[in-house]
Amino acid sequence: MRFGESSHKYDDILDLPHPVSKRRGRMSAVDRAAQFSPFAALTGFDDVIDEAGRLTDARIELDEGSIAALNETLREILEKIDTQPRVRVTYFVYDERKAGGAYLHAAGNVKKIDRYSNTILFTDGTAIPIADIFRLEQEDAADSAL
Repeated sequence: MRFGESSHKYDDILDLPHPVSKRRGRMSAVDRAAQFSPFAALTGFDDVIDEAGRLTDARIELDEGSIAALNETLREILEKIDTQPRVRVTYFVYDERKAGGAYLHAAGNVKKIDRYSNTILFTDGTAIPIADIFRLEQEDAADSAL
């Protein structure tokens, strides 16, 4: 073969018909594409990274003065329990997957203070453990009208 001649290594088989298997059917385009899809060797690794990056709050321990104020507010609510007083609560909820948790806020009318389970029960069915309460405030009639 001389320089400049156009000859290729597979010229002899380029025009042959496509071979067809007698035992297997033709593969669909979707199945062929799946052969070349990316392979995730570390399945679930992205979820682990996301979870590690998720922030939680540390629980704040109340001092004696704050505990006394909280107990006084609970006593006042207990005296007015028949009127189902409206309150605002900030409380701590532990995270199920990692250390710490989050502070949540709730507002509603108190139906009952359950001394057996040590919870405040709202008229909507929400139950908040008293030990997890960070702040408890009674709403005035003027506040609830807003």
